[in-house]
Amino acid sequence: MRTPAQTDHLLPAELLAGIRSRAAGYDQANTFFTDDLDELVAAGYLRSLVPAEFGGLGRTLQQTARAQTRLAAHAPATALAVNMHLIWTGVAASLHAQGDHSLDFLLEEAGRGEIFGFGVSEPGNDLVLFGSTTDARPQPGGGYRFTGTKVFTSLSPVWTRLGTLGLDCSDPTAPLIVWAFLDRADAGIRSKDDWDTLGMRASQSQSTLLDGALAGPDRVVRRLPVGPNGDPLVAGIFANFEILLSAVYTGIGQRALELAALAAHQRTSRKNDGRTHAQDPVARWRVGDLVIAMDGIYPQIDALARAVDEQTWEVGPAWFAQLSGLKYRAIQNAKFVVDTAVQVVGGSAYTASSELARLYRDVLAGFFHPSDADSAHATAAASVLGPLDVRTS
Repeated sequence: MRTPAQTDHLLPAELLAGIRSRAAGYDQANTFFTDDLDELVAAGYLRSLVPAEFGGLGRTLQQTARAQTRLAAHAPATALAVNMHLIWTGVAASLHAQGDHSLDFLLEEAGRGEIFGFGVSEPGNDLVLFGSTTDARPQPGGGYRFTGTKVFTSLSPVWTRLGTLGLDCSDPTAPLIVWAFLDRADAGIRSKDDWDTLGMRASQSQSTLLDGALAGPDRVVRRLPVGPNGDPLVAGIFANFEILLSAVYTGIGQRALELAALAAHQRTSRKNDGRTHAQDPVARWRVGDLVIAMDGIYPQIDALARAVDEQTWEVGPAWFAQLSGLKYRAIQNAKFVVDTAVQVVGGSAYTASSELARLYRDVLAGFFHPSDADSAHATAAASVLGPLDVRTS
């Protein structure tokens, strides 16, 4: 199979084999991937993007995206949840490389083993990074107390720090989006045991209830105007999120192609004199279509990750369009590959216990991550047509 980064010392074959062997059990029992996480932590995997000076491995985003694709091919939910920690470390490393030290504390703590959750998504908030339904109440000395509900908080059973945002309306004429980090030990934080989903079950992305959770002044990292902006923190979140997310779902497509090829060699056809489906023209065309689809997505992820690593990207409409377009294509591509692989594998893929059936459920979660299809198309159109004219008659 033509895939990048076939070998990686952080993800040796025996580690990945163990992770794959547990994935179905976690999914069936709807439990967190505890053993997977323990092994990945022991391997130093969660310190991948942390610079060496902070106790990390100093790997690039391109290397990490490739590794995430490989991990996701073995356990999608494990890779998706780990993604959220890697996003924060990637953002912090990128800011540090630009001379912005506002998240150096994150790198120091991640280097010591703290696990960071991504507390951004909120019910009914389609503004995502540019607005919030969570109340951020300023405190004497510069801290904030956050009250609201966050959803899809992956790593819920284990994160020790939560990166989040809220809305400071203390000045109604100039509301601010406040970005800060919370400590799991704060009494104002509670996770709901409400993760019972169609797929990606092992991620245990439970809802998080904030009730006056306190971020001290040293953990408040941004106060920004409501609405789109090119602040390096926001740009870094967008880049790392879209690239690493695309890598995970590409891993699902990669595994679906592997399963389709394996089935084509194993299935036989009585209509075709007992020969395998690997000799059937229709099956061969379908598998060929999958190879073409997968070959197209790897270099796109590589190129955008390398642009972040080499700091050759420029914040603007074209860059955001490329990132949201990558995520949209990666999800659509993975869904197409899984759908077609089911046709190649045949009826056995329809059994609940089959790996492909689990991938079929897991890949659907991709539609719920930002940027969604509407946002990606609007961003792409705006990059060439300019902003939408909102004049009223």
